[in-house]
Amino acid sequence: MSLKFDKSFWKHVAFGDVVRNANETLRDPESAGINRVIAMEHLDPGELRIQRWGSLDEGTTFTRRVKPGQTLFGKRRTYQRKAAYAEFDAICSGDILTFETDETQMLAEFLPFLVQSNEFFDHALGTSAGSLSPRTNWRDLSKFEFDLPSLNEQRRIVKPLWAAGQHRLAIATELRSMFEARDRWIESALPREAAETSLGEAASIASGVTVGPARRAMSTAAPYLRVANVHRGSLELSEIKEIGATEAEIATKGLERGDVLVVEGHASVSEIGRAAIWSRDDSLLFQNHLFRVRANADFRPEFILEWVNSQRGRAYIRTVAKSTSGLNTINSTVLKAMPVPAINLAQQDAMLKGLAVIDEGIASLDAEVAAVQVLHASMLADIFGGN
Repeated sequence: MSLKFDKSFWKHVAFGDVVRNANETLRDPESAGINRVIAMEHLDPGELRIQRWGSLDEGTTFTRRVKPGQTLFGKRRTYQRKAAYAEFDAICSGDILTFETDETQMLAEFLPFLVQSNEFFDHALGTSAGSLSPRTNWRDLSKFEFDLPSLNEQRRIVKPLWAAGQHRLAIATELRSMFEARDRWIESALPREAAETSLGEAASIASGVTVGPARRAMSTAAPYLRVANVHRGSLELSEIKEIGATEAEIATKGLERGDVLVVEGHASVSEIGRAAIWSRDDSLLFQNHLFRVRANADFRPEFILEWVNSQRGRAYIRTVAKSTSGLNTINSTVLKAMPVPAINLAQQDAMLKGLAVIDEGIASLDAEVAAVQVLHASMLADIFGGN
């Protein structure tokens, strides 16, 4: 879908000419009947609807007021593209700007899409300052220039944009339901009364190569996987680095199709032990903060993967994890001791067959989300891009 406009009648304006930064302080939100608190982490990149928030009961130092109809913009780390449309009263972080329109010139419902455009974010990035946590400010944002359509044309524009957003949100809700169904299927297929073995009996477990300065001087280098490459249930292979390695390491520390990689340490305890499977024929090395789990003949690699990532598997890992200097870790001893249901191959295959059906549905919904995102981006480019 492409929207074409005659922009010759659109008015060239500066952002500050049609939008104001409300910046209203509310010291006692409870007396105003407000209990919701919006922090930066409650704004989802690319999503205009606010679906999560905190409460005053949890305690807060925030005092910036949020009113329905305002557009919220995260001024810190603007590359995260956090912008949202407020639909309820709240207070928010000082790192969130609260924009209001001059409704004689711009609809409140039009503003969030302008703020979400590439052109606005590029301007915000270009005006951000600071190294660790760059921030932009209202003074610089107010100078952003763009072409503003008439109110009638704005009304025509916002309808398909909000419709696309609603459709994407509906798909996201369905996806959550599918993932919940997936978890329930795994639990139902793994009877609690089943006999148990240990992961060390079900598979061989090995650590990877240690990363260090000495490897830069080695004459032989090989591609290797890092913690950043291993997500829960999938591998992110867009950036694969190389490391110096000996011929013996390349021969013994390489991956084979079906190997399961388990994360050894992470700052977040919920991310320790996340696992993904290697499904390619080429052999890469892996770093020592990953464990390679190679299933024996009585276990499907895919079953091992699903068990480690399951609710019960994750609960075990949380129980045995150790925390040192802000890093949560597991070692090979506790991973080998991890209880594993000793069900036969036919039972494993039945569980995996059911998961395959659910995963097909998830893949279909993922493709639909991607298509809606492409459509949304195309519409924004037509509206706010060049003529």
